[in-house]
Amino acid sequence: MYRKDGESYFIVDSHVHFWDGSPANQANRYGKGFIECFYDYHRNLSPSEWVWTLEKFGKYSEETLLNDLFTEGYVDKAIFQPTYLSDFYVNGFNTTEQDGAVSEHNPGKFIVNGAFDPRDGEAGLDKLEALSERWNLKGVKLYTAEWKGDSKGWKLSDPWAYRYLEKCEQLGIRNVHVHKGPTIYPLNRDAFDVADVDDAASAFPELNFIIEHVGLPRLEDFCWIATQEPNVYGGLAVAMPFIHTRPRYFAQIIGELLYWLDENRITFASDYAIWQPKWLVESFVDFQIPEDMQSEYGTLTPEIKKKILGLNAAKLYDIEVPAEVTAGLAGAPADSGEAVGSAPRVPA
Repeated sequence: MYRKDGESYFIVDSHVHFWDGSPANQANRYGKGFIECFYDYHRNLSPSEWVWTLEKFGKYSEETLLNDLFTEGYVDKAIFQPTYLSDFYVNGFNTTEQDGAVSEHNPGKFIVNGAFDPRDGEAGLDKLEALSERWNLKGVKLYTAEWKGDSKGWKLSDPWAYRYLEKCEQLGIRNVHVHKGPTIYPLNRDAFDVADVDDAASAFPELNFIIEHVGLPRLEDFCWIATQEPNVYGGLAVAMPFIHTRPRYFAQIIGELLYWLDENRITFASDYAIWQPKWLVESFVDFQIPEDMQSEYGTLTPEIKKKILGLNAAKLYDIEVPAEVTAGLAGAPADSGEAVGSAPRVPA
């Protein structure tokens, strides 16, 4: 819990990892290049006092993870988002099994999400069902640009992707997190394009599509899709650290999201260990849209910040929230179905 100026903020970090990008786990030059590209994001967008060495960044300890999230980072619940990258890493980069082991060591702190790849065909459907049974999955993380043999990516609109989304419905997996953001070496930029989101969101209205990284650098495309698809959410991983390096750019990002989606469909994420939640949470609570931009974007109230920092993700994952956080809050986050056909929000 984070408390500031008489307000209490329940923090759900909806995008964290426990990866192994160390040289010993790198299967080839692509594994080396991938973690180094991650490190460039970490180094270039973090305050200097929060920058790690590349060695620590490549493989950090469970103790470090717990300290950064829960002891120092104010996080009340963290959601593991796996990224397998089996073509680049011997034992996978960040698997559900790795995350699940940490979760079992620390009951009550984490939610474990699974993953699927429609290129795995029937065998992958069985694996998804086994993962769901083992970890009681409520969500999956999808990496549409992941390489698999000769394939350099896939789309949510692919026929086999539909088979897997149907399986998610059958298994009660309602939250589909999709990386649609900046590319990472050596993955292809176009495979992260948001153009396939509305196809899947329209076809599966009972599923929630949390678009991680809010489509950056395709924010405008994402916003136009999200305003017509009420089950599409914006995950702030990667967008958040611009609050430090490019505060006016961050104001534009959050302002556009609030205009098109409103405050009930935006979720906080640190993308740990690329960034640490402590400085992100503190910076966001202190942040305000610059005065000269408020006529277009409005202002960030404590109520809006509470929803973004935790209440929206808590609703998606049925996480209990302390009464002190919601006391006096004007309404709970709206059910996604209420937004059908809604126009963009106009700032007061």
